Amino acid sequence: MRQEYDLIVIGSGPGGYVAAIRAAQLGMQVAVIEQEALGGVCLNWGCIPTKALLKSAQVFDYFNHAAAYGIEASEAKPNLGAMIKRSRDVATTMCKGIHHLFKKHKITLLEGRGKLLPHGTAALVTPAGATELYRSQHIILATGARSRQLPHLPIDGSHIIGYREALARTTQPASIVIVGGGAIGCEFAYFYHTIGTKVTLVECNPYLLPLEDEAISKQILKSFIQKGMQVYTAAEVTKVEVGHPSSTLHIATQSGHLKIESELVLSAVGVQPNIENIGLEENGILMEAGKVAVDAYYRTNCSGVYAIGDLIKGPALAHVASAEAIICVEKIAGLTPEPLDYNNLPSCTYTQPEVASVGYTEKSAKEAGYKIKVGVFPFSASGKAQAAGAPEGFVKVIFDAQYGQWLGAHMIGAHVTEMIAEVVVARKLETTAYEIQNSTHPHPTMSEAIMEAVAAAYGEVIHL
Repeated sequence: MRQEYDLIVIGSGPGGYVAAIRAAQLGMQVAVIEQEALGGVCLNWGCIPTKALLKSAQVFDYFNHAAAYGIEASEAKPNLGAMIKRSRDVATTMCKGIHHLFKKHKITLLEGRGKLLPHGTAALVTPAGATELYRSQHIILATGARSRQLPHLPIDGSHIIGYREALARTTQPASIVIVGGGAIGCEFAYFYHTIGTKVTLVECNPYLLPLEDEAISKQILKSFIQKGMQVYTAAEVTKVEVGHPSSTLHIATQSGHLKIESELVLSAVGVQPNIENIGLEENGILMEAGKVAVDAYYRTNCSGVYAIGDLIKGPALAHVASAEAIICVEKIAGLTPEPLDYNNLPSCTYTQPEVASVGYTEKSAKEAGYKIKVGVFPFSASGKAQAAGAPEGFVKVIFDAQYGQWLGAHMIGAHVTEMIAEVVVARKLETTAYEIQNSTHPHPTMSEAIMEAVAAAYGEVIHL
């Protein structure tokens, strides 16, 4: 086996494996060090398997509401074990796909734990405990992240679990308290509630999905409460008394302290980067606020060493890591990639209703000094949404009143995670409201709501 490569990548998540493939396309000899499975958390324990579970929940929900579509159906029962198996099978299939891509591009996979050493060297500790050394002028750190743990909410894998345990647990709990109302917490809240588990959701911020536009956060809260979930915002779990068969959670809320009994607790309070024991200190790599400091092309202060994805400042999203990977590798290869526009990165939450957004919120646009025009179009006025039985939600768009710059878009409703790309591309092309209004959207579609919301911002909406 070769001991020297044009590029070594430590980590094979959506940043690492994309970096490896793009480098191979550009003619580099590439090695990837991975201690678990190709695809990282996203493919094996995050994006992909959770979406498989959410689809199972959605199908079950459709079945339970079949009568609303004129269909008579007998009783449906959720089988969490079968749902988990399907989820794991989907992840396995995708992992095999990356193995195929590595073989196609002649990328070397080095199995074990990787660590950066000085002078362009990477150490590989194999599963057998042996240490092997490999050299390269270019080493990309793409070690990803893991569940963040709160001191008073330690994950024990049984009574208090993280997302990994949730994706492997085959016994459905009668009740669950989910701590954290971000994307992960909300997605699991939707999933468990839909299959019949009693769900309590606790979020320390005043809103669920606190990074979203306030109107979106209020709508998802309203939706969850209407579905029958118990939701506490501006609340904090202060103590957990683990017991059998249920645990007791002490929750501080604005109206006082509560005690809640629950069979299971899911900690969904975010992620933290895997920066320990990868050689940062030994190589004098600069850090900023707990993340690796990089420039616009992901170069660290250590020559020949780069960092992408969850290790660096920015949203911990798979598609962001992939975009960073391509820019990083193309710069290494001597090309002239355009730096990533971090204000044009879409964010998606796969609850029902779905949430998708990009760019400025109304609040952040005002704080940035813009005078704005805002347009909102509810799906209740959409023919396709009504026909699909999905009238919940809306599209909200924000424009700069002076120059017509499209500052942001925020959507909640069915299929909006598929619709947001139109806005991302339009903003990239510096498209104006006039051009969107004069681009004929097919009827009937959910995407018409974007055109209508844009028209509403300028007082020209037809269907309101």
